[in-house]
Parts: sequence; C-alpha cells; structure tokens
Amino acid sequence: MKTQINTSFQSSLSRRQWVERVSLPLIGASIGATIINNRANAIPPMSHQESNNDLGTRIYNIRDFGAKGDGSTLDTLALQNAINACFNDGGGTVLVPAGIFQIGITELKSNVTLHISAGGMLLGSADGKQYHAVDEIPLRGDSTLGDGNWALLYAVNAKNVIVEGPGIIDGQGHQFRSIESGQPPPSGIGGRQRPYHLLLYRCENVIIRNLDLIRCAFHSIRVIQSRRVHMNNIYIHNRVNINNDGFHFVSCEYVTISNCTLLCQDDICALFGSCKFVTVTNCVFSTRWSIFRFGGGSAQNISVSNCIIYETYGCPIKISSSQSQMENMTFSNLILKDVTGPIGIGFSGTSGKGREDGGADALPAPFVRNISFTNIRATVVVGPPTEKEGQLMGRIYDGEQHSCITLNGVEDAIIENISFNDVHVTYAGGGSAELAAKREIPQVAREYFGVWAEPPLGPPAYGFFARNVKGLTMNNIRFEVDNPDFRPAVIFNNVQDVVINGLSVQGYPEAESLLRFSATKDVLLTACRVITPAAAFLQIEGTENENIKVDGGDLSKAVLPLVFKYGASNNSVKLRE
Repeated sequence: MKTQINTSFQSSLSRRQWVERVSLPLIGASIGATIINNRANAIPPMSHQESNNDLGTRIYNIRDFGAKGDGSTLDTLALQNAINACFNDGGGTVLVPAGIFQIGITELKSNVTLHISAGGMLLGSADGKQYHAVDEIPLRGDSTLGDGNWALLYAVNAKNVIVEGPGIIDGQGHQFRSIESGQPPPSGIGGRQRPYHLLLYRCENVIIRNLDLIRCAFHSIRVIQSRRVHMNNIYIHNRVNINNDGFHFVSCEYVTISNCTLLCQDDICALFGSCKFVTVTNCVFSTRWSIFRFGGGSAQNISVSNCIIYETYGCPIKISSSQSQMENMTFSNLILKDVTGPIGIGFSGTSGKGREDGGADALPAPFVRNISFTNIRATVVVGPPTEKEGQLMGRIYDGEQHSCITLNGVEDAIIENISFNDVHVTYAGGGSAELAAKREIPQVAREYFGVWAEPPLGPPAYGFFARNVKGLTMNNIRFEVDNPDFRPAVIFNNVQDVVINGLSVQGYPEAESLLRFSATKDVLLTACRVITPAAAFLQIEGTENENIKVDGGDLSKAVLPLVFKYGASNNSVKLRE
C-alpha cells in the first residue's frame, strides 16, 4: 500500500508541479530547441548528395530520370543518365522498376549495378538507328573479334560491373532477320551489326545473375579479354535468329558459370582465343549446334561438371584445334540426351583459319592433351530434325548422320593423354556395310561432320573412332545400339599406349568385328565383354600393329576372338581368355 501511495504521489506531482519544479536553464534549452526545429523545418536538411556519407550505396530509379516504361517511349537517355549519375557519384545501383523500358545502345560503367526488378523489362529497340558500333572494341578481319561490336548493353575497360534480375532483357532478335531472302530485316540492320544483349571488353569483376535474357539478335553475352567473370542463375532463350549463341568468351580468365539454363540456336558456350581457369557447373543446355566450342589460342584449366544436355545437334563437346595449345580439361557427371556427336576433338597442328582459332595468335608448340571425360550418360540420335520449336534448323550437313565419339589427329598431329571413365552411350545404329568398309578418312581436323562428309557419309565406327592418339585410357565403357549396325563399335588408327578395362560392346552378327585396329601399338585390354552375338571381337589390319594384349573378360558371344587381315601378323596380339 505504501508503495502505491508513493507512486501515486509522484505521478500527481509530475502532472501538477512539473513546470514549477523544472529549472529555468532547462526551459531555455527547450525553447531554443523549438526555435531550431522550426528553422530546420523552414530550411531543407542537407541531402545525401551533399553529405557524401552514402556514396556507392545510392539507388538511382530510372523513372526519376524521365523513363516512362510504357513499352513504346524510347528510354535510352533516361537509363544512360541514371548510369552516368551513379558512376559520377562513385557507384551504386541503377534501378529498373516494373514496366517495359524500350532502349537502344547503352553503356555500363564501373562500380554500377544495373538491377532489373521483378516486373521490369529492358526491351531492345527494333529500330536499327538506335544502335551503333562500339569503336573502342576492335575488329580483326574474319577472326572472332570480327563477329561484331554492336550491343544493347556494353562496357569497355570497366571494373565491378553487375547486371542482375529477376527481370528480363528482350532483344527482339526476330526484327533483325530478313523475312525474305535479299530483303533487309525489319530493323534495317543485320549481319555483324546485330546487337548482342551484353558486350564486355577488357573488363574485370563482371557479375551477371538472376536474369532472363530472351530473343537476342546475335550472341546473348559476349565477353572479350576480361578477367573474373561470373554468370549465375541466368536463363537464356535465344532461338529467333541464326548465330543465336549463348555465352561467347574470347581470351578470358577466371570465369565461372553456374546454375544456368540456356536454350539456343548456335554455340551455347564458345571459348575462343586463350581462355583459362574456367568452371561450368549445375547447368541445363540445349541447342542446334554445340554446347562447348573450343577453338584456337591457349585453352587450359577448364572444368565442366554436373550438367544436363539435351536435343543438341552439332556435337555437344567440340574441340577444333589447329596451331593452338589445349590441355587440362575435365568433363564429368554429364547427361547427354538425344544428341549427335557426342564428343569431337580435331587437331591439325598447323596454322588455322582465323575464326577457327578464335583470333588468337599462332603458338610455337601446338598440342592437345590431358583431357578427361568421366561419368557420362548419353543417347545419340541418327541426325538432327529439320525443325524445332517451329524454327528451321538451318543447314543439315551430310556428315551429321550416324555420328560417334571422334578423336581425330591429322597428318603429324598427335592427341595426347585422353581418358574416358564410366561412360555409357546408346547409339541409334543403322550404319550400313558401306560405311563399315570405309578405310580412307580425310586428313582434315574440322568439326566432326566435316570429317565424315565425304561419301559414304558418316564414320566407319558406330561408337568410337580414334586416329593419331597417344596415351588413351578407357575404363568401364559401354556402347550399345538401338538398331542393327554393320559397323564396329571401336576403330583405332595409329593409336598407341592404350589401356582399356571393362569395355562392354554390343554387336551385330553380320558385322565384321566389334573392334578394328590398324597401326596400333602397346595396348592392354582387360575385362572386356561382348554383350550380343558377333562375328569377331577384334580385327587387326595391316603390318604396323604390335604389342596388343587381350587379357581375360567374356568374349564367348563372339564367334572368333581375333581376326587378322591385310598382312596383319598373329604375333601382334597375345590373347589370354
């Protein structure tokens, strides 16, 4: 009770006697504060821009710079002014809010994050006059640097550039393709003047993430001579124009690609020139042509893992090398569904032709070596369809039919140290006796369909063809066919230093053999297995074979384990069943 009385007394005192008990200095201070507050209300407070306390963290809404976002007004200037203001203030975030903002060519700058919000879209103008060449980016004749220097968004010599979603960039690429042959496109420009979604030249620390990129006029993202480039959670749907590539890298280092889905018309991930320290993981890819396209320069230290590739025609993994250096590449944990190819390595060791070498300078000691393929599951179709998603598939090459894994060194060029581990491929089959009889293989290091373009069209093996290879390991390999095939599963020509363990192959009784070797040396085959009835397991041809050992396994379904033709000596092979 005493406590309650005291509390009541204190409360009553504070209500009735507060003014009398407060000191005069405190009243003065209170009055002064009121005056100051009134003055403060009359005079605007110091802005963030004046205080500079938040430089680098500000948000620049492009609507505040005059952007309309109505889908028809050209908002290029508003976007560029927002980027310029952000850059001049030391960086920050340029915000594209909800709305459709039509733009032409726009320059990205250092320390600027372009954030396209959910519901926001940058719509590339269909008017070719809204684009121009980026003169700072050189063109080099027919090399890949000459693929074009026009873009919707571009950056030159910039650092810390981020473009992020979850919004959309739509390039309206269908407007840059001629409706009728010989007629200009609706946009008024075409060919190498077609704009990329994003074009970056000599930049460092580039991040593109959480973004949808659709309907580009050319390649979606092209990065040249840049370092520390990171692509994450990007969706690209690019099937409205020829040469609709996904990622194009030219002489880039420290590149990461993860969690992306790309549905394209041409190369998904092309690496030209000297690309090094590149990782690709956890992605889904589909395209008319290749997924991974390597050409020229010095491509080294590249890892691809945990990806699904489907409906890809033109060889998912395509390495075309002339006077270049390619080594230390790994491809692991891949599913390849309904593809052609599916792996092609071509090496000539001689001076290349511009575009095939990615514009890189010729190297004094060319080589292709130390490449591994691990845990691969693939289904290979007879050839590409004539159309997909209502779009024509373009030219279908004769050599694309009845494809197989190809390691093709030509003339004196040797492909070195290649390994295949835990690889299971099911082929469409249907190869003819005429294809199986094919012995003269063109001395060309082109894409696989160029190698097999001479009649009879297609490779003489249904599963695996290797020429001019030194150091080949094949472990736990299974090749099957859906339809009868007269061709051998595996053909070696001038191959040496080989270990094959756990090879299971399916054959056809009318085929000559399951394996065919010529000019092949120092081979050990262990634990091999013939899955279905076959005429012969291994056929040796010519006089240049030696030191081939077949040790164990189950060859019981082959009528003959060994066959020798064209002067081959039975001393070249030792068989222990």
